[in-house]
Amino acid sequence: MPSTDPPSVPPANVLPKVAAVKVADGERLRSVHLPGATLTVRSRPPAREGLPPALYVHGLGGSSQNWSALMPLLDGLVASEAVDLPGFGDSPPPDDGDYSITGHARSVIRYLDAAGHGPVHLFGNSLGGAVVTRVAAARPDLVRTLTLVSPALPEIRVQRSAVPTGLLALPGVVSLFTRLTREWTAEQRVRGVTALCYGDPGRVSPEGFRNAVEEMERRLRLPYFWDAMARSARGIVNAYTLGGQHGLWRQAERVLAPTLLVYGGRDQLVGYRMAQRAARAFRDSRLLTLPDAGHVAMMEYPETVATAFRELLADTTGDPVADERTEEAVDDEPANQSTGG
Repeated sequence: MPSTDPPSVPPANVLPKVAAVKVADGERLRSVHLPGATLTVRSRPPAREGLPPALYVHGLGGSSQNWSALMPLLDGLVASEAVDLPGFGDSPPPDDGDYSITGHARSVIRYLDAAGHGPVHLFGNSLGGAVVTRVAAARPDLVRTLTLVSPALPEIRVQRSAVPTGLLALPGVVSLFTRLTREWTAEQRVRGVTALCYGDPGRVSPEGFRNAVEEMERRLRLPYFWDAMARSARGIVNAYTLGGQHGLWRQAERVLAPTLLVYGGRDQLVGYRMAQRAARAFRDSRLLTLPDAGHVAMMEYPETVATAFRELLADTTGDPVADERTEEAVDDEPANQSTGG
């Protein structure tokens, strides 16, 4: 549901300069200008010519960096690109201030159409999972396979730990929160986010933690940071209230692409109990459950998620390279897998 509020941040061409976004070894960033939005795209050079494209979409408050642990594990299988949604990462706000699920999905579709990349292997986490579900339902021609990590699909009984995030959608809450937390350091904020999103925060390396603190300091200097958070949270809440053919569960039922669902047993934002419902909703699905993972399994257990994707690719395409790599892969965490849908 598009936001009806006018944009409340300066145009992109007058935004202040902030520190550069970190780029991991083997990655590069570029800006792509589209109707209504400019997206920053993080990519890895393909290991060989002719690899099918893959596109990764992050969650609320995240960025394309959330996929930097997974993407190199899929070198040789896909040509990887990850987008910063409008208002997140290094992408400026959308021209119309629309941070709804539909607005974000529109940006992803416009990018895929402009790049001529379809069909792609499409990945999404949390908010990004809801966004790519809408993309796959609306434009099946653009999607080869769908991989959803803790997708933000509607829940009737939301977990208590997820309530504060939802409250960001309420008018005035962001202003109150920013006043109450004015003295919090970037390090304190990162510790809070890590405790919320990881099943085991101890899996974050010291270097990873330092990088996250630097990124948090960069984001807090952006005048639109909290606006993007609040409007995107409102977009999730609004999407949860939609019924009929526009409801996210109804759209999940329309997805034709083979779908890999990944759920963490310690997820404090998306209920673990939703895994079986999702497996039933997506018609051609397989389910990977990680009892010790939190909300960002692709960051906590990237090898396990990569192995599951290789198996999906081998089963759906018969790719012998995918089969071979699946046999050679070593998981870093035992997982329970089942097929549903």
